[in-house]
Amino acid sequence: MKQNKVIIVVPTYNNPESIKKVVEDILAHNYEVIVVDDGSNQNVQDLFSLAEQKNIHFVRHETNQGKGQAIISGAQKAKELGYLYVLSMDGDGQHLASQAHLLIDECHQDEIIIGARNFNLENVPLGSKFGRWFSNIWAKLNTKMMITDSLSGYRIYPISILELPIQTQKFDWEMEVLIRHAQTGKNIKEVLIECYYPLAEERVSHFRNFEDTMSIVWVHLQILFHRLINKMQKLFKIQS
Repeated sequence: MKQNKVIIVVPTYNNPESIKKVVEDILAHNYEVIVVDDGSNQNVQDLFSLAEQKNIHFVRHETNQGKGQAIISGAQKAKELGYLYVLSMDGDGQHLASQAHLLIDECHQDEIIIGARNFNLENVPLGSKFGRWFSNIWAKLNTKMMITDSLSGYRIYPISILELPIQTQKFDWEMEVLIRHAQTGKNIKEVLIECYYPLAEERVSHFRNFEDTMSIVWVHLQILFHRLINKMQKLFKIQS
């Protein structure tokens, strides 16, 4: 896929110490970028000089709406600008712009590409490893695809995700979008990427381990329930 068909979208919420470095990294690798300020206390655009702002597209939510809605807003802006794909990167510095070409090179159609993170790093928390394993079980169940890093936020999305009937807005959106995309018969692929995991005391994350994990599980349970109801309805029709 040609690079000029994809633009990087960075959703950010109260990451003033890392967001500027993330954007500088993206621009240094000659990518276009949309920064979606999801209701940060300080307007993210104000962190950049007027000269820097000329190279960045900004979208701001006046109130925090969640990561999923921030990516949707970024995709809507990308569509307005004429792009066919968005590549999502987190604003906390974990994702590296140097890895973007690995996903772009593998994207050739209306598909989602996941950057599967290399977790063989010293600073990766055990909780993150367990969470990924647990999430992958559910993801495989509901997408019917082998996914090894269903929690990775480093992804290429086609603009067609804007047409999916997604009900979630926060971190659970990243799981629902995979399931809804797979339900349309479209492909999901993975590419191994390197990422940066800072020390625990330097790490900034708005992911709430219990609450957001339960939200993701709830997405799966609802979809499994609806699938069961549909099977029962079809069985009833056949018997009647």
